[in-house]
Amino acid sequence: MLSEKGKYAASTQNRRTVWEKVVWPLILEIDDLTFSVKQYQKKRDEVCHKNNFKILELSRGLASLLQKGVIIKEDNMYSIHYRLIAYMRLKADCDYATAINESRMI
Repeated sequence: MLSEKGKYAASTQNRRTVWEKVVWPLILEIDDLTFSVKQYQKKRDEVCHKNNFKILELSRGLASLLQKGVIIKEDNMYSIHYRLIAYMRLKADCDYATAINESRMI
């Protein structure tokens, strides 16, 4: 990831990377709206190794997705926002912009 970006651009990029390369592929892979911390860490480590990302950057992206309400954490489990379940069931491509927009709607 590029470190020359401004603070907000870097945060958005970290969220986008975590969503599009780790969380959404993991959701489609396991075909479930919830996943464990261990499942997330395994997928994150694979992505970091394959793409030469730093774990710290992806950790920030995950924390930011939690803060935005796109994913929810309860105990040792994460789940996606309920409005994203339809995309999962259809095995549709759910990019970051869609995830953010759906999780903001009331």
